[in-house]
Amino acid sequence: MNFHGIIPYLVSPIDQSTGSVKTGVLTQLVNDLIAKGVHGLSPLGSTGEVHYLSWSQKSEIVRTVVEAAQGKVPVIPGVTAYTPAEAIEQINHYEKLGIDGVVIILNTYFTLSKKEMLDFFKKVARSVSCPIVLYNNPKFSSVDLTPDIVIELAQEPNISYFKDATGNTGRLLSIMNQAGDQIKIFSASAHIPVFVMQLGGVGWMAGPACIFPEQSVHLYNLAAQGRWEEALKSQKQLWSANEIFQKYNLAACIKAGLEIQGYDVGDPIPPLKGLDKNAIDVIKDVLKSAGL
Repeated sequence: MNFHGIIPYLVSPIDQSTGSVKTGVLTQLVNDLIAKGVHGLSPLGSTGEVHYLSWSQKSEIVRTVVEAAQGKVPVIPGVTAYTPAEAIEQINHYEKLGIDGVVIILNTYFTLSKKEMLDFFKKVARSVSCPIVLYNNPKFSSVDLTPDIVIELAQEPNISYFKDATGNTGRLLSIMNQAGDQIKIFSASAHIPVFVMQLGGVGWMAGPACIFPEQSVHLYNLAAQGRWEEALKSQKQLWSANEIFQKYNLAACIKAGLEIQGYDVGDPIPPLKGLDKNAIDVIKDVLKSAGL
């Protein structure tokens, strides 16, 4: 399956009193995003507060998204693990639920060498059948998948995509120059998506696309058609919203934005806190200025 386009990272709507997943709200969000033209869905990312979920909650969220999507778009959940065995176990379970690929986030406590990181991903890749998106976010994970690591991992048949949250667009170009078509690049929230796509990136995987899916899809379509001047104009309109989402906690921002739009996704999962009134008012103003 070819992953491309706008793939929102989904929030995890949890009933704080019972700990249960708000499956009705999640199903509604999935249906609405698909109707607005997104090209895929990724639950259990940082926007989905994956590190704060229990295993049963993770499984229920993936099951709900897969069932709601009904094969209309690929479902690509996040997998966070300290060991290859743990990652493989999660992926095998999700494959049985019907997912189309995974985004792998390597957790660490002890510092890992380059060889140890390579061994982790190679062992996982050779033990599962679905396509893998490598995710690099050293700010939070303390793991940095440098270009040389990504280029070597691109040799693995099912390590097919890379998303980098460092904001260093030059890294992406280095990988593209050396790995060619062996690995495809997605823009992250830290990048300016239109520039990544102009370099040859295949799309944008990000939480903010939950808030403005139609505008994000429009931006991608302009880029795919090579209408760069119009795409840049569209990007400028969206970037003010993206700046706000980088200013505050991303998951809290996306949940607040969805609440403003009428989705009962609830507050962030403790110990994370919701935004104060001033921050919510800022988000309201940004959404209003973006026509939302």
